[in-house]
Order: sequence, then C-alpha cells, then structure tokens
Amino acid sequence: MESLKEKSVLISGASIAGLSTAYWMNRLGYKVTVVELSDKPRIAGAAIDIKGMAFDISKRMGIFEQLKANRLNVEKIEFKNADDISEGSIVLNEDPESTDDEIEIERDQFMNILFDKLKNDVEFIFNNSITALNETQEKIDVSFKNGSQRSFDLVLGCDGIHSGVRRIWFGEEKEYSHFLGAYFSITIADKLLIKQKTMQMYNVPDKAVTLNAYNQKTDIIFCFFSEKEITYDYRDENQQRKIILKQFEGQSWRTAELLEEVQNSEFFYFDKFCQIKMPSLTKGRVALIGDAGYCASPAAGMGGSLSMIGAATLADALEKYDGNFTLAFQEYNQNLRPFIEEVQATAALNITENFIPRTEEAIRQRNTQTISF
Repeated sequence: MESLKEKSVLISGASIAGLSTAYWMNRLGYKVTVVELSDKPRIAGAAIDIKGMAFDISKRMGIFEQLKANRLNVEKIEFKNADDISEGSIVLNEDPESTDDEIEIERDQFMNILFDKLKNDVEFIFNNSITALNETQEKIDVSFKNGSQRSFDLVLGCDGIHSGVRRIWFGEEKEYSHFLGAYFSITIADKLLIKQKTMQMYNVPDKAVTLNAYNQKTDIIFCFFSEKEITYDYRDENQQRKIILKQFEGQSWRTAELLEEVQNSEFFYFDKFCQIKMPSLTKGRVALIGDAGYCASPAAGMGGSLSMIGAATLADALEKYDGNFTLAFQEYNQNLRPFIEEVQATAALNITENFIPRTEEAIRQRNTQTISF
C-alpha cells in the first residue's frame, strides 16, 4: 500500500505475537523494527497448537506447508493412578494428515520458520527494550534501555504477559491481571520419559502432573491449586523451582523422579494461571497483541493461535482503513473482543474440569473415560 511505505512501526517482543505482527506489518508496507530484551527470538518453550482461524492464517502467511512438514502428533492420552496403571485413555487419530484444522508444532520450529522469513526485511534489535514512550501529534517518541531514542508512527506491544509496553503506557500489571486460582511449571527434558507421541496425566485433588513426549524430548508440567496468590519474583527461577519442589514433595506416581528433572533441567518456566483483561487493547498510537493484551492462560491451549489471530486482525483493519490507525484500532478492539472472551471463559473452565480436578470423585470420573477419535 503506497500510503504506508513511509510509515514506521516498532514492535516490542520477538515472540510468536511479535513475529506474526512483524510479518503482517511488513507485508502492508510499514518499515518494521522489532526490539527484544533477550539476545535472540523467544524460541524456548513447550509445543504450541495452531488451530481454528490461526490454521487458515498460516496459509495466508505462506508458512502452512512448513508447519505441516514439522507437525507433531499425539496418539494417546493416558490417565495414570499412583501405581502407574492407566485407569482410562483417549486414543487420538493416528494419521495427522486427516486433521484438517489443527497443527501442533514445537515452538522453536515455528519461530525459526517465521524468523527466516523476516530476517532480511525487518530490523531486529536484541538485548534492548523500551523504557519510555511520549506521543506527539505526528509520532510516538521511544526511549530505549541503551540510552538511544527514536520516533515511530506506531508502537505495538507483543511482549507477553508481563508486558513492559502495557506497564509503561496502560498501567501496572495488577490492574489487568486476573488470577485463576492455580500455578504451573513447564520443564523440558531432552529425553523420552514415556513412549513418544503419548501424553500421561496424574492427579490428586488440587494437584496435577502431565508428561508430553515428542521428538526425543518430554514436557513435564506441574500444576497446583492455590486459593491465594503466592508472592515471588518472576525473574528468580531458583525461587520458582523451590515452590514446585515444596508443593509436590512426597507425592506418588513418578513425582520424585520428575522433581529431579525440575532441579536439573536447563529449561524451566513457572507462572500463575491468569488472564489479562483490558478495557481497550489500544491507546493513542499504541496497541497490544497476544498475551500482553489478552492472555487466556495456558489452560486455553490457544496462546500461539490467539497471537496469530490478533496480528492478522490488526493488519486487516489497518489495510481496510488505509493506515488510519484510529479507525483501525477501533475495529481491532471490536472484532477481536468476542473471540477473546470466549477463549478466556473456556480456559477458566478447563483448569478445574480437566487440568486440576479438586476432588477424588472428579478425578475418577475423568480418568475412567475411554474415548477414540
């Protein structure tokens, strides 16, 4: 679009949301800069699901065939008891090609596919972050951690649940974060702890352990219910590991072995199940995309998809209004909100009904199901 050729946009966060947004803004003709606090794109993390509208968006982005070539395929979910006996199972379709609306893929695979598509057309600034924003009539002035300053037409916050852009421009996280009564950790072990293409779940009331094995590695997920929020530093990984060790000490099944993996694994992530609920995803020349604006929590299984959908929705609005960000931002808010609310409602329900049943009766009821798809 000719009118956008001279316009510039700063995207905060080289995340799924950040790279997806960078793709669309570059395609529209904006001069795109991505700033990332880390020294590389955010490739570490558990596998992600691309489904629903995001599945079709991947085709529009020209990455569908690459995603398809690297798709994972869970064949069976087993519900275990303390003696490691499967009380029930869900057998999934063993032919991933027959699943025509969903792709599961390792996060690093997805990120590398998209980064390779962008790296020659988009400016990436690593080891840096936004420290201040000042909007003028024509631009928005940005101050960076390294002391530099630049001006852009738009700033897009794609920097996750603990978004710095949101804090600077919209207010403190506590104003928008809604605790869902539970915490989780993800540890990635570089080995198979169970049969590949299998998930196993073990529960006691208010606690859950899940294993997901694929490509010679295993995701280890611990979840626990908590009536009150726990005070901790989200940057202090050792403190977070200790929280998990204390919560699950003495539990049955394979818990002791898995806690050893938590202590020794290189990749570990811990956070609360929470949702970000914003009255508006935009303010002036700034918009939020992905977890920064509408985190639904991992219980939704939609984090990656929501990021892709949000990026495409914003781009479509900007294209429709020929870069008039005021009108485009209004439409972005209006079009995305019903879907966000639907996904967030489903996620909240998933925590107690599927992930962390609160009673023995609820666990037995879930475990004894045997379903084939």
